Parts: sequence; structure tokens; C-alpha cells
Amino acid sequence: MNRLIYVVLTAGWFMQGCTCSDPARIDREALVKRHTVTLDSLSASEWLQVGNGEIAFGIDATGLQTFHGNTMSHWGWHSVPCPVEGKHAALKLQDYDFHGRTLSYRSSSAGQKALYTWMRENPHRTGLGQLRFLIKKDDGQLMEPGDVKNIRQTLDMWNGVIESRYTVENIPVHAVTCVDPETGSLAVKVQTPLLRSGRLQVEWTFPYGHPGNTGADRTKPESHQTLVLSSSADRADLQRRMDETLYHAAIAWDGKAGFEETAAHRFVLTPDHSAETFTFTVQYAPEKTTDALPSFDSAVQVSENYWQTFWKTGGAIDLSGSSDPRWKELERRIVLSQYLLAVNEAGSYPPQESGLFNNSGWYGKFHLEMHWWHGAHYGLWNRWPMMDKSLKWYGDMLPGAKELAESQGFTGARWPKMVGPDGEDSPSGTGPLLIWQQPHPIFYAELEYRLHPTRQTLEKWRDIVQESAEFMAAFAVFDTTAQHYVLGPPLATVPENSNYRESWNPTFELSYWRTGLRWAQRWRERLSLPREQRWDEVIERLAPLPVQDGVYLSQENMPDTYTKMNWEHPSLIGIAGMLPGDGTDAGTVRRTIRKVWETWQWDRCWGWDFPMMAMAAARTGETQMAVDALLYPSHKNGYNAVGLSAGGPFPYFPSNGGLLYAVAMMAAGWDGAPDLHAPGFPNDGSWTVRFEGLSSAP
Repeated sequence: MNRLIYVVLTAGWFMQGCTCSDPARIDREALVKRHTVTLDSLSASEWLQVGNGEIAFGIDATGLQTFHGNTMSHWGWHSVPCPVEGKHAALKLQDYDFHGRTLSYRSSSAGQKALYTWMRENPHRTGLGQLRFLIKKDDGQLMEPGDVKNIRQTLDMWNGVIESRYTVENIPVHAVTCVDPETGSLAVKVQTPLLRSGRLQVEWTFPYGHPGNTGADRTKPESHQTLVLSSSADRADLQRRMDETLYHAAIAWDGKAGFEETAAHRFVLTPDHSAETFTFTVQYAPEKTTDALPSFDSAVQVSENYWQTFWKTGGAIDLSGSSDPRWKELERRIVLSQYLLAVNEAGSYPPQESGLFNNSGWYGKFHLEMHWWHGAHYGLWNRWPMMDKSLKWYGDMLPGAKELAESQGFTGARWPKMVGPDGEDSPSGTGPLLIWQQPHPIFYAELEYRLHPTRQTLEKWRDIVQESAEFMAAFAVFDTTAQHYVLGPPLATVPENSNYRESWNPTFELSYWRTGLRWAQRWRERLSLPREQRWDEVIERLAPLPVQDGVYLSQENMPDTYTKMNWEHPSLIGIAGMLPGDGTDAGTVRRTIRKVWETWQWDRCWGWDFPMMAMAAARTGETQMAVDALLYPSHKNGYNAVGLSAGGPFPYFPSNGGLLYAVAMMAAGWDGAPDLHAPGFPNDGSWTVRFEGLSSAP
């Protein structure tokens, strides 16, 4: 079933179980269109994207990838040959003492830097190809960035279409670009007198894969192959091979044009001089297709249907009636974040931190502790199918997660941190010691059950919930002196700024362990299974959350939480923001949140820390603080003209996902929220919050 039909068919249940704020429906088209993106310059960072969640095309101000931009997909991965025989099995592990026994992790490069680095960088997401306009100036030289004048480029998010207008030596160029969401094909129309004078061509080039930012290495033409499988008067089909990576590319055009290979991995499409309009379509795919590529007009129609369906279903928030002057900026971030995440992060694998924009997020690999921040919002915005596609990976990787746990002497399944589609735990000084991603699959299961409380949902998640909880219970060790179960050491906490060999009973993880195990027991009860006695014992006897002077600490042995260690993620506020507060005291939570807000070094945080602060403030009735956190004036909380966040590796999509979860929760509420309209927003008349299609948070 293609994506468009899937979205249309599921539109009905998107609205089921939603909370609507006003019987008068929001004018969703007006809401989206008042935030149409308009650019007037050629930028290396503020370029636009079109895509369908599985593949995305970055487009610069010329309407193609002439100077900037990229093409990446969830299926496009590459590995260079391993320099060491035996690959993963050859890596030496680092030993840690774990309560009298040895735990061994992939955490040291000592004496094995080549293999360690190769395992971190491979597989990496690859740039699939670059399309650019070759425009000759009057003197015969090719257009350079400074020759692109009078730029006006717009992204029509309501229809998923980019229009690019500019001049070259006072000659107008108008390019329209979109993606057919059903096939993932890029469709382009260019109108300009330059076509009649033979001064515009389209160049298509292919790089070797690379773990770096662009995913492209153009210095090794001998290391890969681009074969022309077939070529006709209106289409060419190519095969790409890079080591063990194989994919296909096709280009089709309307009208007369010549297609020729001008150099290795370099092809030029030359329209004839009979018209001032030229259209073409490009498709990348893991398998060769003989189907006709969609025409430009067809692609535009499918794109309009797809995006209008997207915007008309699921959730919406309208802040235009607010008197607080910041309403428009917050609403802009909300709308742009929805579009960006639908383009970049609705694919077949968990997304990397920079989505399909580039490889700045660790070589294109995904980080499972961040999957929540990328995608949990889909559960509150009633767009669960956009999250569900990537969740299949957990079932596929469950055997490997169980093997990882068993290799360390634990039962259950241990989910790695930094992985590619192969599920291999990437070596890192931090990643293998992280644990806060372990309850995430239980959280996803709970979100889905709230939307679909069926036996099918219970069975779908049954093994994943069971094995995740089993590891969590096994990882907790009983301290005979303190007479309770403890977490760590060694472990890496959410804020990765402490000594992992000394990390002990971190506050966030203690609360999340309680929540995850409690929900796992509830899952068993829904399946008419008996409760797991061991899980109940851990829940009841897990160490209390560490407190000092009436506020929580980041971890038990960190008395300088609010002085020396008050930077990086303030995870201790997540216990009653992202999480529902298991193991907490309400008064201590309120005091903690106020102290974190007042003392934390916010310019040293990450982009999702601000929505986490907003969620915590909202749950404790600090509604003004909640809004202020979302809009905190820090460069780490900035969103540029196209909605991209600078809250980490650029761009940093966990910021966008966290924002969407936080505002949905502030509008629709949470379990146990006050019986008020938009309980997370100030109730003083400064904010008028209209919303529909949202679900409350756990």
C-alpha cells in the first residue's frame, strides 16, 4: 500500500480519541500558509527540503542542488571495506567492575584505533546524487553563486512545493520542485529564456559514499561504478555500485533532450531550444523499476493531495488569538517542525539526529535514546503511522538485543545507543554504557495502546515489552548494605558529563525504571498474564530518588549538581515532565524545577532540554515558565528561517520533536492534569490556545 493511500485510509482514526478545544474548526490552510517560508538569498545552511519521510531532497535557491543541498534516504547506506579481518568480532572490549563481576563494553580505541573508527563510521548514510543547473553566462562561463540575483524562493508547505525565482544576468529563471510521495521521485519544471538560447543544462553527478557531513566523496572516481543500463529518447536508467552497496537511479523528461555521460559518474541532460519550459523527474531506489516515472503535473497533484491530507488530519494548534507577542514565533516553530519531521523522519528506520539533511549526526547512524525525542510526538498529534514505520526495526533487532544482554550476563534485551540498520552497537566512550533508552520501547507501546487499545497492539509489542523489562529488572542490583536495588556503576547518565565508573543511582533513570516496569506489568495484566514477581520486587525496593536540601540531585553521589555540574542535560526535571513522576514527591519536584530554571547554564544545554523544561514546568503548574522555556533566548534554542534547530549537530531534529511533544501536552493535557483548557499554558488571558486532533500525554 503506498503512503498516500495509507494516510487517506487512516485519516479517520487519526481523529479518534482526540481532544478538541473549540467546536469551531481551525482553518488549517490559513494556519499553515501564514508560515510559508520565503528566502531571498543563496545559503549553505538555510536550504529547503521536499520529501516523503523515506527520501528527502535538499534544494538551494536555484531550485536544484546547484551549489548546496543533498539527497539522502532511509535505505541508502554504505560501508567502506574493513581494514581488519574479522570486523566486529576482532574488537577488544574494555572491562569494568560491576558489583563484583566484570562487564565488558565496546568503549576503548586503545591499540585498535583503525577498527574502532571503522565500526563507528560504518555503515554510514550516503549521498545518493546531486542535480544542478549548468547555466552559461553571456561570456560562456558557468554561473557562480554570486551570479544568482533577485532571489525569491518559497516553500508552500500546504502542497509540498518549492518555487524558486531568480535572475542570471537579468534573465529570469523560475523553477518549481516537488516530490511525488508515492514513488519518492523528484519532479522539476524550469521556465526561462535561457532554454531557447541553449544556455541551461541539467547535470547529474554521483559521489562515492563517505561518513562525513555530506555523505559524499568526490575524490575517488575509481572506487565506484555508475552504469547506464538503458537510455532512450526520454529516459535513462542507471545502476550505482559502491563496494557492497547497490542502488538504481532513473531520469525521465518531457520533450526533446540529449542525455550523455561527460565524465565518470557525470551526466548532462541538454534540452533542445524549441521551448522556454522543460520538465523532468528523477527517482532513486534500492531496486530497479521498469514503471514509468510520474510526470511533473502528476507529481504535483499527488504532492498536493498528500500534504493537504497530512495537514487536515492529526493535530493542529492555533495561537493567533494570543496577546503575548511571541505567539507567532511559537506557532511558526510548531508548523515548520511538523513539516520538517514528516519530510525527514517518517521512514523505515529510527532517524538520525540530523534527519535526511546531512550526516552531522554521527555518520548518519541513529541513536536509540533519542528516538523518543524524534518521534514520540506522533502519538500525541495522532499521526502514529509516521512513527510506526520505524518501530518495526525493534522487532527485527530483538534477537540481537537479547544476544547483547546475554553477552554481558543479563537476561532480557539490551538496546544499544548508536546503531545503523544492522543493529550493531557502535563503539564509543559513552554509548555502550548508556541505559536510559532501555524503557523507550515500553513507552512507545503505551503510546500506541492509548491510540489502539486492541489485542493486536498487545501482541505486537508483547515480546519487546517483556524482554525490555526483563533486562531492566536484571540490571538493577540489590545492595545488601542499603537494602535496596541500585543502578550502576558503571553507567553513562543522560547528562554525559560525569565519571561513568562512579555514576550511581541517577534520578531520571531511577524514575524511568519504575515507570517502565510498572507499565510492563500493566501490559502483562492486559494480556491476562500473571505479574512478574521479580519486577514487582525491583519496583518496590528500588533506591529512592536522591535528595539534598529539599531538591533532587542528578545522581546520588553528585552534591554539586547545581554548581559545578549544572550544565549539559538537566535530566532530573524529566522525572515529572517527559515522565509521569514515578517515585517522586510533589513538593520536591516543584522546588527542583524552580532551582534548575534559576541555576542551570542554558547556553551549554541541547535543543531538547528546553521542551523538557517546559513539560516539567507545565506538570507542576508553572505555566509561564513552561512558555518561557519553549522560547528561551539561547542560541541552543534557536530555529532558523526554515525551522532548523541549532541545538546540537546542525540541524538538530530532537529539538523539533521535543517541541511538538511539549506543546501538545501543554494544550491537550496529561494524565492527572487539572481540568482546565490548555492546562500547560498561562490562564491569564495572554495566550489563546485553540487546538484539535491532539491526545493527552501519559
